[in-house]
Amino acid sequence: MAAPGADPSGEDALIARYFKPLATDPGAFGLVDDAAILSASGEDIVVKTDAIVEGVHFLPDDPPDTIARKALRVNLSDLAAKGATPAGFMLTLALRKADDAWLAPFARGLGEDAAHYGCPLLGGDTVSTPGPLMISIAAFGRIPSGKMVHRFGAQPGDRVVVTGTIGDATLGLDILKGGKAAAALADNAAARDMLVARYRVPQPRNALARAIRDHASASMDVSDGLAGDLAKLCAASGTSAVIDAPGIPLSAPAAALLARGIVDIGTLVSAGDDYEILCAIPEKRFEGFARDAGAAGVTVTSIGTIMAGRSAPRFLDAQGREVPLQRLSYSHF
Repeated sequence: MAAPGADPSGEDALIARYFKPLATDPGAFGLVDDAAILSASGEDIVVKTDAIVEGVHFLPDDPPDTIARKALRVNLSDLAAKGATPAGFMLTLALRKADDAWLAPFARGLGEDAAHYGCPLLGGDTVSTPGPLMISIAAFGRIPSGKMVHRFGAQPGDRVVVTGTIGDATLGLDILKGGKAAAALADNAAARDMLVARYRVPQPRNALARAIRDHASASMDVSDGLAGDLAKLCAASGTSAVIDAPGIPLSAPAAALLARGIVDIGTLVSAGDDYEILCAIPEKRFEGFARDAGAAGVTVTSIGTIMAGRSAPRFLDAQGREVPLQRLSYSHF
């Protein structure tokens, strides 16, 4: 940071112009210090960090405001899965150049989401890079002491439950890349726009955080694909699962594409970027969980059962036959 009275550097000027207005928490000190304070108030602080990279998590011509929203929301999704309430975030931004035409809408979208989700900017860093644009966010959440919901903890007999719909984001990406879904929906602009929006701007289920905290035995968000993330939850819990593939919730466009053979169920359950919540709910708690989810305005669907054993989760079709999966999830490596 620049010393008082000194001419600000280009980096300081960029921070002051675009990001100081987002630093509304007193512990951020208006971004004039090189650290922040986040008061715990006797609660546990849940910490999560995720980065998004141009060409990997978003396309070079995606609107800047949607890139900002995605960067924050993918972290908020993890906080929701842990049952935590957003408290603030740190931002690291790697830019090829300081471009007002890009930074202004980026900061606007980020600020609107920070205000909407009650998650103010606390600080961070800006750097230049010759490579692809990268945004890394570390998000902090508050939760009553000892109440964080882990990946582990699922028990045989628990219901496997997901929020929202599965597979929309991969279809949205396919549309942006001019793939089969784009051709199949050429005459349905509303469906194309909905699927693209699901890829560009996830819908974190933070309204469900308390219900997850109160009812779930294990929980995580679906970021790399339902099949792979369920396998991770089961491995951490020392369990397996059986899933009713026809019962997996799909949006109307996704269901129509599946029925036409444009996409298969294996693709929908193994692709990333859903950012829904996957959780295990004990049978005796499911009714209460569903009721609380309804009150929060979040749709939840029971899609299977946690089973004893350590075999890979199985996805069964309407005839009870196992659905072969070519892969379980997206992987960076």
